[in-house]
Amino acid sequence: MPESEDKLKNHIRSIFDCVSPGYDSPEMRYFSFSADYMMGLAKPISGERVLDVATGTGMVAIAAAQYLDPEGRVQAIDISEGMLGKAKQNVDKHALENIDIHNMDAESLEFRSNDFDLITCGFGLFFLTDAKAAIKKWHRVLKPGGRVIVSTFRQSAFMPMAKWFRELIEETGVDFPDSSWQQFSDNKSCLALFDNDLYQDQKITTKQHGIHLKDANEWWNIIINSGLRSYLDLLDTQQQTELRTKHAQQLEDLKTEDGIWLDVDVIYTQAVKPSK
Repeated sequence: MPESEDKLKNHIRSIFDCVSPGYDSPEMRYFSFSADYMMGLAKPISGERVLDVATGTGMVAIAAAQYLDPEGRVQAIDISEGMLGKAKQNVDKHALENIDIHNMDAESLEFRSNDFDLITCGFGLFFLTDAKAAIKKWHRVLKPGGRVIVSTFRQSAFMPMAKWFRELIEETGVDFPDSSWQQFSDNKSCLALFDNDLYQDQKITTKQHGIHLKDANEWWNIIINSGLRSYLDLLDTQQQTELRTKHAQQLEDLKTEDGIWLDVDVIYTQAVKPSK
């Protein structure tokens, strides 16, 4: 693996090890909403084998496992030990016995060929070094006629709060890297992930999973318990305190009697490996 790729993977691993304790916070309940909706689209059935890539705290794996009962099985993989620890806790909480958890690189699968009926990936593609190349590799472990479903955020997701947050970070003089989670934020870029020689029946479904936050503190909890935390950690303590105060004032303009609307518009992309 090139040194730059290894460095990126270690960075991603470190971020998610750090945020894993709070990743299932109530403010981030849109992840569980999305997992349930994804399984409603994919419709796994009992007896099937599912691979959940970048499982995180296991939301998609758990939703899939409930569909697969009593005979199907989920293999859930992630490179973050912290996230896998939370996933195991969640699996145990649901008393599920048909999920196996592995520390594994989504871009270097260790499963045999033609092994899975369904591959899922909830909000994980944008953390891979080369998402399109990874999806090509997934083709090997998918059975003929097997399906893939992935979820990504639309461009509008978390706006305008995420934009304001970025601008405040940049005002400190810190260089704010491009937001990886916005890589596949339109239909064209999502469909382009699936090589026509390897996959067919590509289709897009969109769904708004937005919620109302009570106040600016709930948005701040999302920042510190998600990948956005990595940008905040570029600042010293005083800078973080000042930024939080300014950001809270910005969010006051968004408050209504229902709270602060959090846009979580999601794209679901599906494809099928040809039967022959």
